[in-house]
Amino acid sequence: LAVITTSGGLKILAGDEHEGSGNPHVWLSPRNAMHQVGMIRDGLIRSDPPGAATYNANAQRYLDELSALDRQIAAEVATFGSRRFIAFHAAWGYFARDYGLEEAAVVERTPGQEPSPDEIAAIVRAARLIQAKAIFAEPQFSPQAAEVIAAESGAQVLYLNPLGMPPDYRYLEMMRSNLREISRALK
Repeated sequence: LAVITTSGGLKILAGDEHEGSGNPHVWLSPRNAMHQVGMIRDGLIRSDPPGAATYNANAQRYLDELSALDRQIAAEVATFGSRRFIAFHAAWGYFARDYGLEEAAVVERTPGQEPSPDEIAAIVRAARLIQAKAIFAEPQFSPQAAEVIAAESGAQVLYLNPLGMPPDYRYLEMMRSNLREISRALK
C-alpha cells in the first residue's frame, strides 16, 4: 500500500488547538490542489511505473483545468471592493492567502462548537468594522450562529461549501460555486 502525503512540501498554516499539525484545509486553494495533483501523479508513477504515460497525461489535463480555475479566481478577486470576510470556520485561510484576501473572523473556532455570547459580540463588531455584506455559513453545519451575527450586523448569510455535494463531489464546480458566493459578498 502506497501512502501519498499530498500536502508534503506545502507551507501549512497554523491551525487551532484541535489541529496540532496545522490547518488541514489545503485543498481549498486551487494552487495547493495543483501541488496535490502532482504529488498523486508522482506517487502513482512510483507504485506503477508502466502506467507513467497515463498518469502524466491525466494529471496534465487536470492541472490545465486547475490552472484555468486559478486564473478565473485571480481575475474575479481583482474586481473585489473588499478583501476581508467572515467565514464559518477557519477553512478558507489558504484560499485567502493565495488570492490576497483576509479571513477577518470565524463564526466557530471549532466546527460543531457554538460560539459563546462574547465571541458572537466580537464577531458582530468585526462584521460591522469591515462592513461585511455576508456572513458565510457551511451546508454541513447549523447556520444558527451565522444567522444571529448576520442579523446583528446587517449582513446576509451566504454559504461556502468546503466539501462539495454528493454524490460526485466535483472540485472545479464546487470552487466555482464558492467563488460566486464570495463575489456576492466582496464586490
